[in-house]
Amino acid sequence: MWNSRGSVRRGDVVSRETISRIEATVRRDPAGRGLIGTEPDRGILCAGQLAQAAESLAKAPGRVVIVTGFFIPHGDPPAAETDGPPGAVTLARLLGDLGHAVVLLTDEPCAGAMHVTAGSAGLGEIQLAVAPLVGTPAWCEEFLRTQERAGGLDHLVAIERVGPSHDPSSLAAQNRSGDPPVDRFRARVPEESWGHCHNMRARVIDEWTADISRLFDSLTEICPGARSIGIGDGGNEIGMGAVPWEELVARLPGEGSERIPCRIATDWNLLAGISNWGAWGLAAAVAVLADRVELLSPLTLEWQRELVAAMVANGPGVDGPSGRQVVGVDGLEIDDYLVPWEEIRELLGLP
Repeated sequence: MWNSRGSVRRGDVVSRETISRIEATVRRDPAGRGLIGTEPDRGILCAGQLAQAAESLAKAPGRVVIVTGFFIPHGDPPAAETDGPPGAVTLARLLGDLGHAVVLLTDEPCAGAMHVTAGSAGLGEIQLAVAPLVGTPAWCEEFLRTQERAGGLDHLVAIERVGPSHDPSSLAAQNRSGDPPVDRFRARVPEESWGHCHNMRARVIDEWTADISRLFDSLTEICPGARSIGIGDGGNEIGMGAVPWEELVARLPGEGSERIPCRIATDWNLLAGISNWGAWGLAAAVAVLADRVELLSPLTLEWQRELVAAMVANGPGVDGPSGRQVVGVDGLEIDDYLVPWEEIRELLGLP
C-alpha cells in the first residue's frame, strides 16, 4: 500500500489510515481560532467524519451544490474573505473531473469574488448561482426544487458559510449526553442575538448575509435522499449545530463566544484550522477513495496561490481577521497557508 516515501500508490486499496493522515494534516490551528487549538485537552470534535463524507461523495457521480462566501463588512474594502471560495473551487474542480454535476452557490455580496475565483480555477463553464439578500427563504426553496427537477440533488456542501445562531428551542433539540443548559443560555445570550448570523467578533451581519440556511432546513423535505456536509473552523459556520452549544462556547475565545455558535447541523461536520484546508482534505480523500489521485496533480501550490491572489486583486477579497486586502488567509501569509496542501500532495505522491 505504501511506497518507500510513505506515499499512497495509485491503484492500491487505500485504507482509512490514509484519510486519517489527511485529516490530521488539516486539523491544526496556527491562527489560534480556539476550536482545533483546544484539542486534545478537551477531546476531539467530529473525528473521523472526513472519511464518512468522502465515502458518500465517492460512491457515484451525482449533483452537488457547494455553498460558500463570508462577507467582511469591516474590511478595507468591505468584501468577501479569502477563506471559502478557494476551497470551494478546489473541491468543485475535483468533483467535476470525477463526473459530478457541480453548482457553486453564494450570495450577492460575495458574487464578484466567487466569479473571479472560479474563473482562476479554470471553472469558467460551471454553474454559479447567486442568492438574493431579499426574499432568500423562498428563493432557496425554489432553488432546491429546481435541483430536484434536474435529476435530484445528492449532496449539499457548505464551506466557511455563516449560519444563524441558536435560540432556546434549537439548543434544546441538540444531541448531548446531559440536560440542555437552557437557563445558562438565556442568562448569557440576549434575545436580540437569537437566530442571527454573527462574525467572530459577535457582530450581527444579517445585513450583508443572505439567509441561505433555509437550504439546509428544507433539504430532506424537498430533496429526499440528499446528504449534507459542513466545513468550518470557528463555530459560527453551517454544520456546527452538530456540536453542542456549550462545547463550542468552552472552546471559543472572546467575550461574544456564547452568541456566535451556528444552530444548523449537517450529516457530517468537518473541522479544520482553516476552512479551505477542510475542503482540501475532502477533495483529497474523495480522490483517494475514487482511485483518481492524479486528478489533483494540476492543482499545484502555484495554482492554489493564484486562486487567492486573483480573488484579492479582482474580487475583491480580504483577509478575514484583519480585513486587509492582502494575499493571505485567516491571518496567515500565503506561504504558511499553503503548507498543508504541500504535505497532502507529498503524502499522495504528487510532484
